[in-house]
Amino acid sequence: MPTEPRTRDGRAPRVLVVEHEAQAPAALLGRWLVEAGAVLDVCRPYLGEDLPEDLAGHDVLLVLGGSMGAHDDAEAAWLPGTRALLREAAGSGVPALGVCLGHQLAAVALGGSSRPDPAGQQLGLLAVGWSEEAAADPLLGPLTGTARRGLHWNGDVVQDQPPGTVVLARAPGGELQAARFAPSVWGVQLHPEVDEHVVADWADDDPGEQPRERLDEVVRRVAAARGELEAAWRPLATSLLGLVGTFTSP
Repeated sequence: MPTEPRTRDGRAPRVLVVEHEAQAPAALLGRWLVEAGAVLDVCRPYLGEDLPEDLAGHDVLLVLGGSMGAHDDAEAAWLPGTRALLREAAGSGVPALGVCLGHQLAAVALGGSSRPDPAGQQLGLLAVGWSEEAAADPLLGPLTGTARRGLHWNGDVVQDQPPGTVVLARAPGGELQAARFAPSVWGVQLHPEVDEHVVADWADDDPGEQPRERLDEVVRRVAAARGELEAAWRPLATSLLGLVGTFTSP
């Protein structure tokens, strides 16, 4: 049996998960992390929970998606604190992964910017356009041979990349799809964590930007691809935990 990951002092790695909305949980990725031996500390600041001021006691940072934008501090008062945690991860060598909104927050935190996609909302199962650099990446490299597509459900995208960004994938329209923003900080615009049940909730909550028929079709396609998507993206959990303790402060 594979050896479960441990920190240098023998603990199970603790993952701080920043959840921005009840409809955008860690879902499959959270389950995979637990199955791989991690302990999850899920912070829900939208429910009034205090966001930790720092990453003390945590070995990994996972920042999830949400319907707000990376600059919407007035709508979500915890976003500045989340960006500060991402900067701390970059400065301390704590592995961090941002998903969708988390991807945009990581870019903004480290000197980039985000904006609404001029081409319109990205929606559905889209091809992953891995770059030449992706195969050697310590986090996403192990997935490049199997992860051929992933779910997009986003209106915003990263506009300006932080200095030193390594582009790991681009969406079919050329938008930044996956990146290493700092030696220990990654972002993915797609959603490796969701299943058809989460996507169905998003369809129900959609503000009417898309025809209901199109949303239902996305749900059906995600359900039909469940086995493929799980097999392709499950290794992300073990890959992320495998990075614990491998980075030093810049």
